[in-house]
Amino acid sequence: MAETLDLSRIIDTIIRGDTVDVLSKIPDGSVDLVFADPPYNLQLSKELWRPNQTKVSAVNDAWDRFESFDQYDQFSREWLLECRRVMKENGVIWVIGTYHNIFRIGKIMQDLGFWIINDIVWVKTNPMPNFRGTRFTNAHETLIFAVRSKDSSYTFHYKTMKAYNEGVQMRSDWEIPICSGEERIQVDGQKAHSTQKPGELLRRVIISTSNPGDIILDPFMGSGTTGAVAKLLGRKFIGIERDEKYIKVATERISKVKMLDPDLIEYPLEIRKPRVPFGTLLASGMISDGETLYSRDRKFQARVLSNATVVSGDVAGSIHHVSAALQGKPNFNGWTFWFVVRNGILISIDDLRTKFLEKHSEEAGESSP
Repeated sequence: MAETLDLSRIIDTIIRGDTVDVLSKIPDGSVDLVFADPPYNLQLSKELWRPNQTKVSAVNDAWDRFESFDQYDQFSREWLLECRRVMKENGVIWVIGTYHNIFRIGKIMQDLGFWIINDIVWVKTNPMPNFRGTRFTNAHETLIFAVRSKDSSYTFHYKTMKAYNEGVQMRSDWEIPICSGEERIQVDGQKAHSTQKPGELLRRVIISTSNPGDIILDPFMGSGTTGAVAKLLGRKFIGIERDEKYIKVATERISKVKMLDPDLIEYPLEIRKPRVPFGTLLASGMISDGETLYSRDRKFQARVLSNATVVSGDVAGSIHHVSAALQGKPNFNGWTFWFVVRNGILISIDDLRTKFLEKHSEEAGESSP
């Protein structure tokens, strides 16, 4: 039986060793998010050359070579099974790959009990051309976003990612350039790692499906993008890497990163307000029986009845039902739709709810021993 590593001693470190072997020593249920960029198994048999006779720097590293699909599948099954074990019950996992491996990995993940939430297409805005002219230019990679099981209550910051995308629901196709220029880490004028991922890609993954203080595991750390972005965004990380030269590059890179101030990595959009029934505002006197509610543009009006329902013309019901019906929508949040007039100024009933909560919070504090 493998010895168990002390979690407190491996956080924010890169462990040198074979991925499966190291994973087997990490305690059960200890990580919140896994980001895995495993070998692609490209099966390259020839060197690639550009039309000008310069050699293409392709992925031909020893770590990407497997003798057969069966060997690759067995390797994938082993590390995925260990990742599932070390994930918390509500943890999430992201696996990135190309057409060479991602479909094989997806099947194995489902066989092991993972529940797939999305497949994300990373559209490369500056892909490497297809020099041989034998196929379409490969301009994307696929990420599988999954959870430990169908019953997992996973983290997903929907509202934050919508704001990230300029107020439009974020889609599953992400247009991000590949690493180039200053972002591409080099050693002696050469790429430090052949498959370095852009920081923007990891930023979206980490912001959308983790929280500050969470532990993020990267079982194939490479040049350290996961650790660098995790540290920047106030997360902890555990990296696994078997190549000493990559560990050196990643460690140096991460050491230069400074965590953002805590108030810059909060999630104010995701904070849910305590439930306050509309009738509570009526009972408290903050809204009166018979008072008129207005939409922001005053196009719509509704009258408050004593039973906390509202009526507008021949439409009656809750503040949510009536606001939706007047706009011809299946549903709508009445708290943000309706306003009352106070001293000639429109005040959102949502603001009244906030004031009610603040008042009663202060009263609870004063009455406590």
